[in-house]
Amino acid sequence: MDIRIQKIIEGLFCLEDLREIYRGALPTALSPEEEVAFGAKFDELERIVDEIRTGTGHPRVTRIAETIELRLREEAAINIQPIQAAGRLTPEARKALTVWGDGYSVCDACRKPFRLDKICKPPIATFHEELAAFVGMDQARVVPGARRGFQAVASSLVQKGDWVLLSALGHYTEYLAVEQAGGVVHEIPANDARVVTADAAAERLEALVREIGTPPALVMCDHFDYQNANEHEVAGIAKLAHQYDAPFLYNGAYTVGVMPVDGKGLGADFVVGSGHKSMASPAPSGVLATTDEYADRVFRTTEIEGDLTGRRFGVKEVEMLGCTLMGGTLVAMMASFPHVRERTQHWDDEVRKSNFFIDRLLAIEGSACISEYPRKHALSKVDTTGSFDTVAKTHKRKGYFLSDELSKRGIVGEFAGATRAWKLSTYGLSWRRVEYLADAFDEVAEKYGLVVRR
Repeated sequence: MDIRIQKIIEGLFCLEDLREIYRGALPTALSPEEEVAFGAKFDELERIVDEIRTGTGHPRVTRIAETIELRLREEAAINIQPIQAAGRLTPEARKALTVWGDGYSVCDACRKPFRLDKICKPPIATFHEELAAFVGMDQARVVPGARRGFQAVASSLVQKGDWVLLSALGHYTEYLAVEQAGGVVHEIPANDARVVTADAAAERLEALVREIGTPPALVMCDHFDYQNANEHEVAGIAKLAHQYDAPFLYNGAYTVGVMPVDGKGLGADFVVGSGHKSMASPAPSGVLATTDEYADRVFRTTEIEGDLTGRRFGVKEVEMLGCTLMGGTLVAMMASFPHVRERTQHWDDEVRKSNFFIDRLLAIEGSACISEYPRKHALSKVDTTGSFDTVAKTHKRKGYFLSDELSKRGIVGEFAGATRAWKLSTYGLSWRRVEYLADAFDEVAEKYGLVVRR
């Protein structure tokens, strides 16, 4: 790792120490003791800046609060971890965390009606309107992750004993949301290509309605699933759901924030997205959007009243538990949003980069793509049982040899020790980095005598 990366972090920490002096001082001026402390810390900063400039020095800070390691993988390596690729913060988001990170910072200017989505400074109210428009829906709320979006919808629409239709490849949090609401899950099977089709949904719906006697309380389906990142026929499934008067929830955890999404155009009644997975936002963050038809149900306001005090909280939304994302998490999400909105217009290029890398990987004899191919997404599941796993069988490090070799080349995020079926994502990488990534896999393959077809 370039020592300048370490020194940049030490410089940032040093600036925070300077900042802390002002946080403890009177607003009028620093005390003599504080001036001395400021001067000493500024001298340290100048030394660090000189080390950054010259690329010299050695690590002086290796822990935060003595126990927390420094996380430098995004600066020091190419990270192909699928759940992290589209969640990398923009510079604007990192800056927002710096000055808005204090707990309830966004509440500085909270005025009646005392609700998060009504705050105007910072422009949180406007951001909610922009989010709804971004996904082609009428109203939106920020939530602590996509799972809390599923939870809000399920708790609003699903009663005890109701049944819900899910994709057999759906995320486990969809199942848990239904379970918490007291519902019962039935699944749409995937075909041999690991794709959930509208025909399969129609067959399953018809059979279940005939058997149970009632339509589902809700139908949910991922546009691209988290296991293989295959594209499913969400528009067709939404249309079917409506034929049975059932609302449709579009799971966009791997689409909202990376590719264009038009919820109404797809026939969705609800769109759920993940901020920390696909919107360059800190965790936990996400978005839940709906149409005006369902807004009063999923964003219902409380009617409860204290029996002794008579206290009421009528403006608070029950499924949101009042307010959701406070402080730096929300403002960082807002700060990334202009970039996120713009990058969705370049999704075709991200898919091209994905296919470029997969093509190169498939040129290593014995490698295969488990996901549908050509790729339609930047996330892919691959099978290297016939290539890298043949090396692992006799290597003293077993499957970890591949992690070792990639790490030497500055590549991280692969499933450590996995040389059979595993996932990766090229999302957000420049063409230069994608080409470097492909070359690295070729180098490792050739080093261990695997055939690489040029």
